[in-house]
Amino acid sequence: MRYHIDTIALWDVLKAGDECPLCLLRRKTEHQMADRYLGASVMEPDTRIRVNEKGFCPSHQRMLFDRQNRLGHALMMLSHLQELRKRLPDALSQTAPTPSPGLLARLSGRNGREAPPENGVLALAQGCVMCDHLHMTMDQYGHALLHLWKTDQRFRDLFAHSKGLCLVDTGTLLALSGEVLSGQQKEEFCRQAAKLLQENLERLEEELNWFTRKFDYRNAEAPWGNSRDALERTANKLRGWCIGKDPGLNET
Repeated sequence: MRYHIDTIALWDVLKAGDECPLCLLRRKTEHQMADRYLGASVMEPDTRIRVNEKGFCPSHQRMLFDRQNRLGHALMMLSHLQELRKRLPDALSQTAPTPSPGLLARLSGRNGREAPPENGVLALAQGCVMCDHLHMTMDQYGHALLHLWKTDQRFRDLFAHSKGLCLVDTGTLLALSGEVLSGQQKEEFCRQAAKLLQENLERLEEELNWFTRKFDYRNAEAPWGNSRDALERTANKLRGWCIGKDPGLNET
């Protein structure tokens, strides 16, 4: 079952009181993965095979580089580069010289996880072993959260009094709910998740509005309240964590 995963982590992040416990857990998981890839696992054959095939996306390249383990990072990249060069001739032969309609528009964002079938070279530049691992792990955590909500009244009460989830994770959990919950339980969870999202977006709107009003000289002496980081929390609530203090780091 997908919910057979360490559920202690779900309890911990829900108790932390962040805007989205799954964003907190996702970022913590990313940092743990980066440490593992640059640790002893760099020499493990199965890890090397996955890295050779997929490589890392720009975001995870930066995360690995920021750890200043240049040798470990370089060893992985050397192995990946050597494998990529073996596959390059076939990729070049499979790449159409003229892009299909709309291809350039699709490539401009550089966020797609799949290359067009006519572009074998682009396929070599996409994919990320850490992204794949993270997607699988967070899918398991999503199912585990729903299972805890279904089976543990204490967890359900804690979730009901939390700040809910970000917009992205709310949508994901609503979509996953049918795989774990059914009937009245599914309806209740969807109702509760939607209510938490609506209430907390309203709260953030008020805090962000006060943040903007604080720049009016007439409000210079008024207290900030909870609005000092309203911009960061609003952006993160709407799209998942992306700016501000990294929730996955134990910073003071």
